[in-house]
This record gives sequence, C-alpha cells and structure tokens, in this order.
Amino acid sequence: MNNYCNEIIQELDEEISELSIDLDNPILLSEAVVELIITKIAKVKQHVLRIGFVNIEEEINFFKRLKPNILSKLIYYNTIYKIEAKKPHGCKKVIRKYLKNEISKIKRFFDNNLEFYKYYRTNSTYLDHKYFVRGKYDIKLGLDTYYFESDHSFSTSHDYKVAKIIANDLIQVYLEDQLTSLNKRSAPDHTIINNLNWTGSKTALIELIYALHAQSVLDNGNVDIKVIAISFEKIFNIDLGDFYHTYLELRNRKTNRTKFIDLLREGLIKKMDEQDEK
Repeated sequence: MNNYCNEIIQELDEEISELSIDLDNPILLSEAVVELIITKIAKVKQHVLRIGFVNIEEEINFFKRLKPNILSKLIYYNTIYKIEAKKPHGCKKVIRKYLKNEISKIKRFFDNNLEFYKYYRTNSTYLDHKYFVRGKYDIKLGLDTYYFESDHSFSTSHDYKVAKIIANDLIQVYLEDQLTSLNKRSAPDHTIINNLNWTGSKTALIELIYALHAQSVLDNGNVDIKVIAISFEKIFNIDLGDFYHTYLELRNRKTNRTKFIDLLREGLIKKMDEQDEK
C-alpha cells in the first residue's frame, strides 16, 4: 500500500508542477489541479477497497499520513480557488481586510481543534486506534458532522482533520505572502526603471530568484528571499503571488527541477555558438 500511494503522490506532485508552469492564473490553476486530485483520490480509493490493508498498523499509516497527504492538496487548491474567486476588487485596505479575515478562519479552526493539534503536532500515537481506524470513532473525541456523512469504507474520524491541518499551513503561507506583497507595493519608486515586463512564466522567474539567492550573489547573501522577490516584482511589473509554494512545487519535481535555468544555459550557449560561426 505504501509503495502504491507514494507513486500516486509522486505522480500528482509532478503533474501539479507541470500545470503550475502552464497556468499562472491561480483560479485556472486551482480548477485544473482540483480536477486532477479528484481523479487520483478515486484511484486510491478503488485500490484500498480492492486490496485492503495487511494489518492495523498499515491502516493507521494510510489514514494518518498517506491519504491526508493527497487530501490536503485538494483542500488547499479548492480553498485558494474560493479565496481568489471572492477576492474584492478594491483599494489595498479592502483587500487587506479580506485577507486577514481568511487568516482568522484558520485561527478559528486551530482554536476549535486545539487538543487534536497538540496530539498530531507532538507525533502522539496513543489514540491512533480510534482516530485512524475505520469504524472506531468516539464521539467524545470532537467529531465533525462531516464524518457521519462521509464514506466510512474510506474514512476515519480524523483523517480529514489531519489533511485540514496540513492544508491550513500552506494556506496561511499563501495569505501571508499576499499580505506582504500588498504591504510592500506602495507608491511607485521612480528611482527604479519599471518599464520592463516579465513575459515568461511566474514559475520561471521564481526559479531564477531562488537560484540567485542560493548563490548569494545579491548583497553577499545577506538578503531575505522575500525582499528579492518583491524587488523583482517591482522591476518587472509582475505579481509572483505565493512564490514560496511555487518553490515547494519545484523542489517536489523528481526530474528537471531547474527547467528554466537549464533552458537559459542552452539558449546562451547556442547564441554563442551561432555568433562564433559568423
């Protein structure tokens, strides 16, 4: 079961990375990724119902780690879709209030599930047999109504909550990056030449930014990655959005992790060779 699920997760991460390159718009990207994940979850469910688990330990591992890994991506992209689709078109104050309200929703979930957060964050195991085994729910352990409406052949009382915790971490990073970008985007700095527009993909520029940061070629490496990203946004008139999450997707690629940088190298060498031949 582990090998099968890990292969599905790897395929999913690679396909999401490819979609991220082609689709810069967060709404279009989220829509495409949600559809992809639903297909993957259906495959995993079919496999689980057909093969089953060798023992209770394998079942716990699946519902505590493997399924939430996949389900958290669905929650994340579905939430980003709703956040972006409902984002108001107004002044910075209006947008800032909207983003902060979305962050407060994450805090409310945390406050309402504090005990389980503690259990999960401390890698506790003493209640795994109730939290992550099918049909072993305990209503005294803070169950959501969602559980009673779910398919109990493919759900436990708390696998969704684990996925929600993982997704919320990523959603909070996304929202905080949006706020940071909004706060930094103040009055135009006329000392910067801002008549250049980045016409490549956002993923390509983010790959370049992280490469420059890794080589410590800006201020001898004594500059935060957010500062570099915001500077590039100003110079090239582009909103990079949740650049940290995009970088995570680049890291998750199993092949061709530096696709844009490789293309830069190949393009420069080709140009040099062509000029040498003249």
